[in-house]
Amino acid sequence: MALFTRKSARSTGPTTTTAPEAATTTATAAAPGLAALTGDYTIDPAHSDIAFTVRHAMVTNVRGSFGDHEGRLHLDGSDPARSTASVDVRIASVDTGIKDRDQHLVGADFFDAETYPLMTFRSTAVEPLGEDVYRVTGDLTIKDVTRPLSIDLEFNGAATDVYGNERVGFEGSTQILRSDWGLTWNAALETGGVLVGDKVKLTFDISAVKSAPAA
Repeated sequence: MALFTRKSARSTGPTTTTAPEAATTTATAAAPGLAALTGDYTIDPAHSDIAFTVRHAMVTNVRGSFGDHEGRLHLDGSDPARSTASVDVRIASVDTGIKDRDQHLVGADFFDAETYPLMTFRSTAVEPLGEDVYRVTGDLTIKDVTRPLSIDLEFNGAATDVYGNERVGFEGSTQILRSDWGLTWNAALETGGVLVGDKVKLTFDISAVKSAPAA
């Protein structure tokens, strides 16, 4: 049930806890925080990042991200397995730092963003793996291909920001083969190998704001 508890600092060595500190720790651990954090959340794109890394020319990595995305989470504190996630990513917002490369990615050789403007993820299951770590499984759709995908996410905690918004944070990663989603374009290198790797690492750094209760 650690999904909605604030993550404790990791110990780097032996520590001594005084009586007042021990009392505070016990009170925090016993606080009924689960119910308070259960609810619906909207992903804040200004403070979230959906990114990728792929091998280039067999010798280095190219990194990029999608700047335009939106999503919703439902967190269930009493039963984390009933939590859900839904994310839509606008393909045309891809940014690798090179304009010509970005235009190639959104074109017909890769994502064909004009025909398939969105990449989507819809969760189907949530499984606790350990303290503050959860595996979210769902359906990832790229172009016209939908395949299952699992993402291991770490819960980074909850806080109220300076504007009074209740926030939760998650980060995690997974790896896919782009060819599984029909992204097969490549070019052979004279020295052997190919220009673009098949393995793609996806990373997620998510900040989500709790929605106000319905009137």
